[in-house]
Amino acid sequence: MKKILLITAIIITSTFLSNAQLERAKNLPKYDFQSIHFGMALGANVMDFTIHNSSSFFLLDSVYSVENVPKVGFNINIVSNLNLHKYWSLRFMPGLLFGQRNMEYIIYDPKDDVFEKTLMKIESTFLDFPLLIKYKSQRLNNFRPYLIGGGSVMYDLAAQKRVDNTYGAMIKLKPYNYNYELGFGTDFFLQYFKFAMEIKFVVGINNILISDNTQYTTAIERMNSKMIIFSFLFEGSDIQTMSFFSRK
Repeated sequence: MKKILLITAIIITSTFLSNAQLERAKNLPKYDFQSIHFGMALGANVMDFTIHNSSSFFLLDSVYSVENVPKVGFNINIVSNLNLHKYWSLRFMPGLLFGQRNMEYIIYDPKDDVFEKTLMKIESTFLDFPLLIKYKSQRLNNFRPYLIGGGSVMYDLAAQKRVDNTYGAMIKLKPYNYNYELGFGTDFFLQYFKFAMEIKFVVGINNILISDNTQYTTAIERMNSKMIIFSFLFEGSDIQTMSFFSRK
């Protein structure tokens, strides 16, 4: 995953630098003078956990190890952008995130004196409510890099769903996730709309594990959600859209 992020960052940077040196006619020249923009974001995410073992982990007779296995999901968000300043914007991007995280327990069976792997599949459907600040660099031709940061509240619609016994470990998660978010991207100004590629890191603040005193939850002191989100954003310009349809 780190290689993918590095390659993506290199592609965005090299594309921006190569095109910034050429003087070109600007698309959407009045875009930044509009106070509000709307659009849509589509993308993929990699959901994961940060697991902190409890102090009694090494005293347990049955649980030998706990590992989390991230999985790839997808997401869709509505983009609402309010321009505060030439270089600053406020963004509210409600949406849905679909994904899955697996947890693998290595359990020791003293009867047969063997180690067994127990797999739990945790599916999540998040209602996502991020509020972000966007810092934009000066526009160079039809490209502009930016940074984003802020926080979000997520509600997991699948958190209280019963876990199938065939998946082994029975743990439940709290439905609410409180996160801080950091990311970067590049805006591409096209003729009738603005396109952007963006990478965002989402780190959970609160402990989402519901402790029920079983061997599976006793082994964990706290568990935080984390994810990486890669998105394609499409934002329209009311002025250009009206002009486009008036010519039809």
